[in-house]
Amino acid sequence: MITEIKVLSEKSVDEAKKILLSGGVVGMPTETVYGLAADGTNSQAVKKIFEIKGRPSDNPLIAHVHKDFDLNKLVYIEQDYVYDLIKAYMPGPLTLVFKSKNVVCKEAVCGGQTLAVRMPSHKGCAQLLKAVNLPLVAPSANLSKHTSPVTAKHVYDDLNGKLELILDGGKCLGGIESTVLDVTEKTPRILRAGLITKEMIEKVVGSCEIAEHKSGDKVKSPGVKYTHYKPKCQTALYEESDYEQAAARYEKETADGKRAYLMCADYIADKYPNLKALRLGNTPEEIASNLYDKLLEGEKIADIIIAVAMPDEKGVNMGIMNRLRKSCG
Repeated sequence: MITEIKVLSEKSVDEAKKILLSGGVVGMPTETVYGLAADGTNSQAVKKIFEIKGRPSDNPLIAHVHKDFDLNKLVYIEQDYVYDLIKAYMPGPLTLVFKSKNVVCKEAVCGGQTLAVRMPSHKGCAQLLKAVNLPLVAPSANLSKHTSPVTAKHVYDDLNGKLELILDGGKCLGGIESTVLDVTEKTPRILRAGLITKEMIEKVVGSCEIAEHKSGDKVKSPGVKYTHYKPKCQTALYEESDYEQAAARYEKETADGKRAYLMCADYIADKYPNLKALRLGNTPEEIASNLYDKLLEGEKIADIIIAVAMPDEKGVNMGIMNRLRKSCG
């Protein structure tokens, strides 16, 4: 199969629509990461996603819809606070987990009774979703366990020959996957941290819990059960307070003949101008936006990426640390 990258346009969206409605898969941009999309109501199409990625069959998918799509067609909305969350943060990098009406096929939810739904704010993605007017299920468009893609070229590097079309909508600005929030109970629970933070949710709802994922639990969200986001090189992770140890590790690895790179905030890289660094920026939003891009850059030039953690796990830092532990811990 020949894989083509085409700039997102009315013509390429129409081509993608034809592929999707005929049971195929398409690489599509969102504001968070690139997704591998298929018609969520088509069991055979959804199975292709799992086959292409090598994804475990018990790791559920998120359904993506446009902002005017009637969620009541797909799920039971049982909590009134859901409407406040939708008004405040959707479209955007927020995924809500509801009890499913089983319109999206059982393969997508891995036999579960809940469905995760989100409305991407990326204009090109919204254009595609409006055109198909169906729930498109889409995990990250990469091989399972590898670092998530934030450019069309990243998708191509992993999946060339496995799908017909990748829509190029530019670099994803969010950089890490959406926050996943279970809204089936009176108090919402964060299943996966992201750019919509606990503090932001509490501002709307009043209270919010962080889920504790235990062995044997029924998985309601992607990104909580398996190793994820790993680059194709050795990694190490140091606490922010141990950045001097990270620099010492860099020196040792370099002395041993390895190509070592620090991956850290700019203010730490500035302390070591003579060391090679994958600079992430300074604000949490900048670091989230650059994290996967720098991991994927690093795997091509480094034998080991030595990452330095965030100073705390407040706000967006919670999502960043979730990804850093899974990718470099």
